[in-house]
Amino acid sequence: MKKILVTGATGFIGKYVIEQLLQQKNFAIIASSSRIENARSAAWFPLVKYIPFNLKKFDNSINYYEFFDRPDVMIHLAWEGLPNYNAAFHIEENLPRHYSFLKNCVQNGLTDVTITGTCFEYGMKEGVLSEGMSTKPTNAYAIAKDILRKQLEQLRIINRFQFKWIRLFYMYGSGQSPNSLLSQLDKALKNGEIVFNMSAGEQEKDYLPVEKVAVYIVKIALQEKVTGIINCCSGLPITVKAFVENYLAERKKHIQLNLGYYPYADYEPMRFWGDNQKLKTIINNEKCN
Repeated sequence: MKKILVTGATGFIGKYVIEQLLQQKNFAIIASSSRIENARSAAWFPLVKYIPFNLKKFDNSINYYEFFDRPDVMIHLAWEGLPNYNAAFHIEENLPRHYSFLKNCVQNGLTDVTITGTCFEYGMKEGVLSEGMSTKPTNAYAIAKDILRKQLEQLRIINRFQFKWIRLFYMYGSGQSPNSLLSQLDKALKNGEIVFNMSAGEQEKDYLPVEKVAVYIVKIALQEKVTGIINCCSGLPITVKAFVENYLAERKKHIQLNLGYYPYADYEPMRFWGDNQKLKTIINNEKCN
C-alpha cells in the first residue's frame, strides 16, 4: 500500500486534501503539521497516521524520510506566515528551511514530490498565464517560492525524483483567512451590515472553490504522466465585482456594495487568469484509465 505524506495538513488547503485522499483506495495517509492540538480537532485525525513536525525546528542530522515512515509520495503544502506576502522572512527564513527539508527527504529516498507554488510567481503579467512563461515575481512570498522551485529543479539533476509544482490561483471556501474578501463579506452579512466596502471590483481573476482545488491537487500528485509546473485554475476570468455578486446571489443575500472604497492591491496585475490545459490533460487521462 502506497504511503502519502501531506505537510501543512491543518492549513486552509490541507484539511481538504486529507479529506479527498481519504476517498482514494489503497493509500495510507501520513499527515503532519506543527500543532497537534489543531489536528486532534479534525474529523480525519483518527483515520490517518499523524506525525507532528515544526519546520522551524529542522535538524539536518535527522533523516526525515525515515522520520515520516518512508512515504512514497509527498504533497508539501506547508508554508508559514501567509497571507503576509511582502514580509522578508519568506526569503530569509522559509526558503532555506523548506529547501533543506525537501533536499533531506529526497537525498534519503523520497522519489515523488508535489509542492504548491503561487500564480504570483508570474509577476505583473496580464492576460492568460501559461506554465512556459518566464517568471518575474514582485513580492517576497512569490520570490521565495520561485527560487525554491528552481533549486529543486537543480536538485533533480543529481537526485532523480518525480516533481510536480502546482501554481495555485485564487481559492475560496470555509476556513480561509479572516482577512480574505469573502470572509469579510460573510462577517458583514452576519453582523447585519447594510453596506460592504470593497475595491472598485474591475480586476479580473481566476477563482476556484477550495474543495475543487483539493481534488485537483490529489489528481496531480497521484499521477506521473504530467510533471513540472502545473497551473491549478479554472481558466475562466471573472471580475471581482461579478464574483461577489454571484456569491451573494447563490446565497440569496443582499448588501450594498460600496465600490472603490479600497485601492487596488499593488502586488498583483489587474487582469490575469491561468491556462489550464496541462490540468485538463491530467483530468482527461484519469477518465481514460
